[in-house]
Amino acid sequence: MPVGELLLSALFQVIFDRLAPHGELLNFVRQLGGGVDSELKKWKNTLMMIQAVLSDAEEKQLTDQAVKIWLDNLRDLAYDVEDNLDVFATSALEHKLIADHDHEASTSKVQRLLPVAFFRCFNRYTVKFNHSMRSSVKDITGRLEELCKQRIELGLQLTPGGASSNTAAQRRPPSSSVPTERTVFGRHQDKAKILEMVSANSPSGHANIAVIPIVGMGGIGKTTLAREVYNDKEVETFKFDIKAWVCVSEDFDVLSISRAILESITYSSCDLKALNEVQVQLKKAVDGKKIFLVLDDVWNEDYGLWEDLKAPLMGAAPNSKIVVTTRHSHVASTMEPIQQYNLRCLSDEDCWSLFMMHAFVSRDLTAQQISDLFRDKVVGKCRGLPLAAKALGGLLRSKRHDAWDEILNSKILDLPQRNGILPALSLSYHYLPSHLKRCFSYCAIFPKDYDFEEKELVFLWMAEGIIQESRNNKKQPEVLGREYFHDLLSRSILQPSSSNNSKFVMHDLVHDLAQLVSGQTSFRWEEANKSISSVQKSRHFSYDCSVNDGNSMLEVMHEVQHLRTFLPVSISSSGVYESISSSGVYDKNDLVFSNLLSKCRKLRVLSLSRSYITELPKGSMSGWKHLRYLNLSHTWIRNLPKSTCSLINLQILLLRGCYYLLKLPSKMRKLINLRHLDITGAYLIKEMPFGMKELKNLQALSNFIVGTGTRSSGLKDLKSLTFLSGELCISRLENVTISREASEEILYENQNLEALSLQWGSQFDISRNEDKEELVLGMLKPCTNIKKLTINGYGGKRFPSWIGDPSYSKMEVLILENCENCTYLPSTVLWSSSLKMLEIHNCKNLQHLVDENNLQLESLRITSCDSLTFIARRKLPSSLKRLEIENCENLQHLVYGEEDATSSSVTLKRLGIRRCPELTSLSPGIRLPEALEQLYIWDCQKLESIPDGLHNVQRIDIQRCPSLVSLAERGLPITISSVRIWSCEKLEALPNDLHKLNSLEHLYLQRCPSIVRFPEEGFPNNLVELKIRGVDVKMYKAAIQWGLHRLTSLRRLWIEGCDDDEAECFPDEEMRMMLPTSLCFLNIIGFRNLKKLSSKGFQSLTSLEFLWIDDCPNLKSFPEVGLPSSILWLNIWSCPMLEKEYKRDTGKEWSKIATIPRVCIDGKFVGGKMNSENS
Repeated sequence: MPVGELLLSALFQVIFDRLAPHGELLNFVRQLGGGVDSELKKWKNTLMMIQAVLSDAEEKQLTDQAVKIWLDNLRDLAYDVEDNLDVFATSALEHKLIADHDHEASTSKVQRLLPVAFFRCFNRYTVKFNHSMRSSVKDITGRLEELCKQRIELGLQLTPGGASSNTAAQRRPPSSSVPTERTVFGRHQDKAKILEMVSANSPSGHANIAVIPIVGMGGIGKTTLAREVYNDKEVETFKFDIKAWVCVSEDFDVLSISRAILESITYSSCDLKALNEVQVQLKKAVDGKKIFLVLDDVWNEDYGLWEDLKAPLMGAAPNSKIVVTTRHSHVASTMEPIQQYNLRCLSDEDCWSLFMMHAFVSRDLTAQQISDLFRDKVVGKCRGLPLAAKALGGLLRSKRHDAWDEILNSKILDLPQRNGILPALSLSYHYLPSHLKRCFSYCAIFPKDYDFEEKELVFLWMAEGIIQESRNNKKQPEVLGREYFHDLLSRSILQPSSSNNSKFVMHDLVHDLAQLVSGQTSFRWEEANKSISSVQKSRHFSYDCSVNDGNSMLEVMHEVQHLRTFLPVSISSSGVYESISSSGVYDKNDLVFSNLLSKCRKLRVLSLSRSYITELPKGSMSGWKHLRYLNLSHTWIRNLPKSTCSLINLQILLLRGCYYLLKLPSKMRKLINLRHLDITGAYLIKEMPFGMKELKNLQALSNFIVGTGTRSSGLKDLKSLTFLSGELCISRLENVTISREASEEILYENQNLEALSLQWGSQFDISRNEDKEELVLGMLKPCTNIKKLTINGYGGKRFPSWIGDPSYSKMEVLILENCENCTYLPSTVLWSSSLKMLEIHNCKNLQHLVDENNLQLESLRITSCDSLTFIARRKLPSSLKRLEIENCENLQHLVYGEEDATSSSVTLKRLGIRRCPELTSLSPGIRLPEALEQLYIWDCQKLESIPDGLHNVQRIDIQRCPSLVSLAERGLPITISSVRIWSCEKLEALPNDLHKLNSLEHLYLQRCPSIVRFPEEGFPNNLVELKIRGVDVKMYKAAIQWGLHRLTSLRRLWIEGCDDDEAECFPDEEMRMMLPTSLCFLNIIGFRNLKKLSSKGFQSLTSLEFLWIDDCPNLKSFPEVGLPSSILWLNIWSCPMLEKEYKRDTGKEWSKIATIPRVCIDGKFVGGKMNSENS
């Protein structure tokens, strides 16, 4: 199905919007004179005539090469038109800036009244501009006229309104409930889940009929899954009175669908023509009956149409169900479902099975034909998409073996049209709104498997001009961009990344479609033909900087002068592509910048992130008038050239991690279109340049640095930046001069700020003025929409009343750092009902924290507050779920005073205490909260006991508490899954009834020499990990005698010898020691007298994969029959006698370990089947 026409139409629409009759651009062109405005109007009229024949051209290009060339030339011309219009728009903006400057500087009333006279002033620049632009306009007019003439010569026919003439051909064939697959692979769990939803009772208060949408990309198997559910025998047990299947497709005609449902129910044709008649009959047919209806392939997002269709079905019996398949989650939301089911791709194994069923059903197979390489190619090409596996299998089924490689090395969308994949995927593109078509096609610049962030892609769309503000829509481009992004996500065109929850990716076949749509406009160096002809018309370029050959790139791209995007990407350590701005790979070829980019005067996106550049060529920036996006993050650049300030179209400037950047350009204020400035990590910048208040479009500013001189911007400049949103940091607040800054609220008008960080210097000396800092903090009162507030280095003793004020009902996070003079928290904070997370760090004089029980905190973290002796009186806040305390030198109790009777209501789930040397108890007589699930206590030298009451604890981790003598004397709860006890020298016994803890899987006992008694009933049999190190010899021997082989689930074992242990063999044959056969990992440590490993003890370890032997100085031989063949890695440390005997190739015992893939001795790879290069 042709798709280029749709993209061209979207591009034409942008041009038409620019050429609006009363728009700013045409008004400016009229001022230039010379008839240029008439030429531009002629452009619009000619393009509208051409647009009318686009559909016919798309049809004929499939068989007529001349038409295809005509379309390619038209697309190239459309981009040139857009570039030229951008030149006019940029020039208009420059003229306006100069006129505004003259207007402000003028003292003449006449000059003030006539700023437009500037446009009549033909200085040297204006004359030169007019001449060059007239020449360019004339060239484009000629090309347009020629293409318009050629349309007639090519016999292209008019299609009214430019509508597509092949809509019927684009539609998917209708579906039915009859199964088409002998076997369905990989959908057993999906079907079980849908069946569970179909059988479930609808929630009380819900309509009688419930909707269950199955959502997923085209070709993923939604219809197949719906068939499986529809025809499953279990559905019969749900006692539906009526079952019906209707294929809806793109045209959501209520009359047609209602008639189709009626015919499916009655098994007879319906000749009624009026909607009312049909729906009356449908209502009679379903009233009071429990129905099960499948609506396949629904595209409608119109809520009103859905309500009209649903109306006659509302009289159905309770617990009736409608299963809907759709590609679009917005469609699902329109139907108000109980729950949406998102269908995922098949696993590699299931995808391979499906392919095999269609490819080799009647063919004899040989091992050569079904090699691992062949399987990997097939699975990699299909990427879990059932339609692709079925189509590829069917294609190979009819081909000779010698043609397979050619097919597998082709893109699936390049295969014969009859495979059905392109039409299925193209439908998703065809029904995109026009503004999303260019968004989608731009994504072709990325390599496959590229993980991108939402903000990153929105920035690129903005820079390309795809996101346009309209007169009717006052939303900011960032907001529109996010809506575009989530629209593509909801349509399954973009998908969440499986490797990074915060990123997104395109399925390979959707990426192929994007490349098909974009044609030659997007050029990836690694994938393209690398010839001059293939790049001359390219507008967007990206390359893998980790493998780039700069010289050959320069050779091929020397002719590329229309480039808009230059975007290096790299492959992360996980093998996934990512933006170079987030990777650690450096581009070492400076020739690309100096010789190539200097010629690309139409660049809109330029990324040099992580390049080895220390400066930009002087004057280079002045030629990039169109540049909207500049990323210099993580470069070694020290200064930005003055010409940077001539980039009046620049919207996004990213300088993150520029650790050597000394300052920002002094005339930054000229960048009036700048919307995002990120200087995170540019620590050498001391101030913001003068005039930041002029950047009135600024949406995001990572750090506003307060300077000391008159050439820097002050706090008052922030008052003019009312569009700032998201996060804002204001640093070096100690430099604020009160006489210079009026005592007024600076930030209160910034309604879009969500997170605010206020930072003073870390140096507390006599230059700091407490009263001044209190006044400054009062001036920085943010808007009431703030959600997170951080105050760092504040030198005042008191906090202003606005902190914790009830009007800040959205503030959930408060972080106080390095506030040395602070002795208490303001009472408003303690009474705040919105605050959920409170962090206090390095507030040395803070004496007490929670005197009230009104806090609604869920998380409290305190570090390095040396004056604190307790956290709360009587009890912790009942809402608290997480409490972390660290490095509080004088903390003695968590809770002070007599325990409140309501302490059982505390919902604390995680308690962590680290490095609190004076902590003696959690509280006199305290019982730990019943909800507690995780308990961590480290380095508390005076803590003597852990109280009982561990009712629901799942994990205990106690380390380096030398005074601890008892741990949960009444026993641990049955919910416990992990116990780690380390360096508790006085702990005398393990908790009682250890063997009854059926949930315990991880048990670590390390450096606890006072534990001499082994539990009478031993360890629980369900242990998965066990570590026994540094325990008394009696404890050790008792554990051996009890029998570790009884731990049939144990997979990982660390075991350390004792000083008094004289065993020379491991496992100890004299003690009849045996190890669990389930072991995968074994670490043997510190057996000083050990001489050999037992043949009998190791021969049963058939699952062992990792064997580590450490500090066994007398060990000199392995089992006579060798180690288990299952071992993949042998690691030996501090075993000098082994090293000689098992020296590679020459050692007497080398043959016993030669077949192990990886062998390391004292950290060095010494051999095995894996060579050192692979290692």
